[in-house]
Amino acid sequence: MQPYFFPYIGYFQAIHAVDKYLIYDNLNFIKEGWINRNRFLVISEKPTFFHVELKNLSSFKKIRDIELIENNKWRHTILNGIFLNYKHSPFFEEVYPLIESVVNYPTISLSELCYQSITRVCDFLEVHTEIERDADKYLELEALLSKRIIDEDDFPGISIAGLQRKTIRVLSICKKEKADNFVNAIGGMKLYNKDDFERNGIELHFVNTLEYKYKQLSTEFYPNLSIVDVLMNCGKTHTNKFIENYELI
Repeated sequence: MQPYFFPYIGYFQAIHAVDKYLIYDNLNFIKEGWINRNRFLVISEKPTFFHVELKNLSSFKKIRDIELIENNKWRHTILNGIFLNYKHSPFFEEVYPLIESVVNYPTISLSELCYQSITRVCDFLEVHTEIERDADKYLELEALLSKRIIDEDDFPGISIAGLQRKTIRVLSICKKEKADNFVNAIGGMKLYNKDDFERNGIELHFVNTLEYKYKQLSTEFYPNLSIVDVLMNCGKTHTNKFIENYELI
């Protein structure tokens, strides 16, 4: 999966569901996507976005090449917004130092900042899945996939007939990692076909988040906000219970 900044609970459920999780930043950055932004809850109002500010944005750039604007204004804006809206949350004192350590992490790399937000939350929750970010070993794979015509000889052991490049990418990575199961977020049901994976010896599953609800600082419940909202309102123990509340389909 590509990296995201403080993603929603389903992202962490996918991490929980596997033995090894590969954060892959060799993909093109998507403008107005979820990589550099997410939502938290404004007290008594609806969700609002918080943004990591980026420079020289381009959908032709890889995520790994996207840099942060080098000032502390956007960092202060994020932290101030979280502080003001969650300071009365039951687990604020426990969680805010974690959020602060990520937002203020000294890097100009978007990928690195997202990686920190994911791994530090996992450490806090004691989710022990192996998380790897060594996408350099797949540079040759990306070069092969960028060729105008895909050559089956470049992908030994994979039946690529009729497959889209994104499927060939995942199958190639699974083969290299010696994986026999690939678990994807529920949105992947629109992208990948189980039959394509089965004929290549890989089982494909999707993480389906089961219904959950917790007390927020609002009258209406808003699901799928940033993990920040879950942590602030539920703390470590109950957040872990929600992370385990999924099924593989």
